Amino acid sequence: MNVDRSTDSVQQDMFTVLHGRPAPVVTRWSYAASDPFAVTLAVRTRQDRWVEWLVGRDLVRDGLDGDAGEGDIRFSPQVVQGYDIVEIEIRSTDGRAVMEVDRDLLRHFVETTAELVAFGDESGVMDLDGELARLTQGNPARPNPAE
Repeated sequence: MNVDRSTDSVQQDMFTVLHGRPAPVVTRWSYAASDPFAVTLAVRTRQDRWVEWLVGRDLVRDGLDGDAGEGDIRFSPQVVQGYDIVEIEIRSTDGRAVMEVDRDLLRHFVETTAELVAFGDESGVMDLDGELARLTQGNPARPNPAE
């Protein structure tokens, strides 16, 4: 699968095997320099909708070479029937899903994100003032009940 890249974002579609499913599904991995700490993992459903999860970029990188993650999303590199994969487990109150992604394709995606923003340089490219303004815009200050 090819990586679509612009000067500030990267996107890669990959076939993913869901446990218990006979046919692979398409996942879309996206990264934007404007949100340098996160990767979006989207899974295409049978109804051609996309279900998205926001995942820490460090978590994806760490999951390439060892078990990574606590809580709702966990990564685990494995060799299954001779294939070098990363198993991704996603949990929610509705249940859990386990996906298998080719490790080399995922590594290539992560390396491409690092070409846009090097690991460790995320804070330098993020506009914290702009993000705070976006979060607080239109939200008037709440009155202090003690006043």
